[in-house]
Amino acid sequence: MILIALVGNAYGWVDIPAGKYLVGAKDHLQRPLRHVRIGKFTISKTEVTNREFAAFVAATKYITDAQRFHNAMVFEPPLREFRWIQDRSAYWRFPNGITRGGIDGKDEHPVTSISVHDAEMYCKWAKVRLPTMDEWEVACRAGTKTTYFFGEDISKVGEYGNIWHGHDHLKADASDGYVTTAPVGSFKPNPWGLYDMYGNVFEFVSGRLNTDRSSRSRHSRGGSWWCSAASCCFFNSVDVGTVDIRASFSNQGFRVAKL
Repeated sequence: MILIALVGNAYGWVDIPAGKYLVGAKDHLQRPLRHVRIGKFTISKTEVTNREFAAFVAATKYITDAQRFHNAMVFEPPLREFRWIQDRSAYWRFPNGITRGGIDGKDEHPVTSISVHDAEMYCKWAKVRLPTMDEWEVACRAGTKTTYFFGEDISKVGEYGNIWHGHDHLKADASDGYVTTAPVGSFKPNPWGLYDMYGNVFEFVSGRLNTDRSSRSRHSRGGSWWCSAASCCFFNSVDVGTVDIRASFSNQGFRVAKL
């Protein structure tokens, strides 16, 4: 049975029981189909928000990697597929750069333009942690065995996730009401009550892959607002993104877990 606690996080937590779970997919190079044993853990119902990250910064005076290195990657159409813009002014308060506006009025949007290292520092302060790669997938699947927790029909993903519906990225797509991030919990949850497991922001996880070629490589799951059926398409229960531990993008964020 899945129990939802209402303390410790503005949007609540979901307790995932210990057990043997199916993860991966047949012939998937990074995530081959297999059973894993997972201990009991608790995961936040949504991503960490701008409001929650702001509390961390106010308490610690933390300076993010994007502020230190001025290396954040942002998006503004028209851009060809998989092209991003490096903007020295971008950081979590201005996730797409100062000229494109900040997060005023977006307290409940997921924090972005942060690195894995930044997320780990938040977790240390908040006494939580990133979910492991397997924990994230178990929570996302919610007991299902299909590519998506709602089945195999990709056309339904827009009911559950904030994604890019355009045919390309040459012009802005606001067909679901949002060009970039949406407030957390704006779309339907998965069967275990977790929101935004697909789309909105890529979510950092802990753990490594056998295919990692660099000690700086870290990983993320679930796709983002930028991902479309034609580009990326990582809004599913299987695929894994790879990013440098210090890299910051305006479509990357995280949710947290605890024992």
